[in-house]
Amino acid sequence: MKNFTYYAPTEIVFGCGLVKDVGVYASRYGKTALLVTVPEFPAVAKLYATVKKSLQDAGMTVVHFDCVVPNPTTDVVTAGADMAKKACASVVVGLGGGSSMDTAKAIAVEATHSGSCWDYLHYTAGPTEKTLPIIAISTTAGTGSQTTPCAVITKTANKDKSAIWHRNIFPRVAIVDPEVTKTLPASITAQTGFDAFCHNFEAYLSVGTNPLVETMAIDGIKIVAEYLPKALADGNDIEARSQMAWADTLGGLTNSSAGVTLPHGLGMQVGGHCPQVTHGQSLAIIYPEFTRYTYSHAIKKFAAVGRIFNPDLEKKSDEIAAEKSCDAIDAFLKKINLWIGFKDVKVSEEDIRQIADCGQVLGDYKNNPRVATIEEMYDILMKCYERKE
Repeated sequence: MKNFTYYAPTEIVFGCGLVKDVGVYASRYGKTALLVTVPEFPAVAKLYATVKKSLQDAGMTVVHFDCVVPNPTTDVVTAGADMAKKACASVVVGLGGGSSMDTAKAIAVEATHSGSCWDYLHYTAGPTEKTLPIIAISTTAGTGSQTTPCAVITKTANKDKSAIWHRNIFPRVAIVDPEVTKTLPASITAQTGFDAFCHNFEAYLSVGTNPLVETMAIDGIKIVAEYLPKALADGNDIEARSQMAWADTLGGLTNSSAGVTLPHGLGMQVGGHCPQVTHGQSLAIIYPEFTRYTYSHAIKKFAAVGRIFNPDLEKKSDEIAAEKSCDAIDAFLKKINLWIGFKDVKVSEEDIRQIADCGQVLGDYKNNPRVATIEEMYDILMKCYERKE
């Protein structure tokens, strides 16, 4: 076995109904909480009220920053950081999907450091221990951001999407309450659920993986294969929602240690250039070509995953099972209604050229068992332009 280090400092509070206890955890860090969310809409109004009441009942003042947008931008982060500084916030509570939690992390950095959050990206020395404490409450089941040292942000003017990646932005506490995911529409359930699969699968494949990650990742993949279709069939199935919330959390833990691979690096550039495309959509679009590009360089692992999605492959050799795993993942994408191409989400061929040219901005591609050149990335993406049956 190779040497490895695993570091996961986040306290995980997992269970139905536990979101109401956020005040108990937040009050450890001071008297003023900056709550970071998307704007309120009917499906989340009760949840927002519950979280605010819990914080207030714990003796805290709540300042609500409700301007989060998908593919969060540096401008949004700066507005939130200004609010945090004015309120003298002592803790930042990110409530929502990956965009809300990532925005909360970036605000926690910018509110306590000179310059902007963009000055602390993954290739810099990163933020210091002055970063405000972060509590993350996930309302989706896929991004894993509640247990990662990552905040993905976009500099819109430059069409540049990058990330802070540093141990000082690990959330102090992650509250994972499956009940809050029951209101998710099917489309978001599918997109975030597929993201949970991708985090686990790519961490499993990563050249930086380790035995602990592999064990958690396989468990997460099995859960997604079984329970994501059930959550789509019945959004009120609390067992399916709970299992997906756990797969999501596992994806954050595996990603934090081993990283992700080629699809995530490319998918983040898709979001940076074409913000109308969700992260889950970009992954779903790229995966059919990514699997075919990569499987021959990780036969045993693709075979293992192929057998999870298609038990008929149990009797096949690793070589055949690995090759057929591509078809099995295709079938799963069709089953969850994510069999789409770039054309379906209004990404042009010119956009694809620009996305490919930025494909090595993030280092995720280096984790892939087969490392792609820019032109290979372009070829992969162009094959994803129009999805045929």
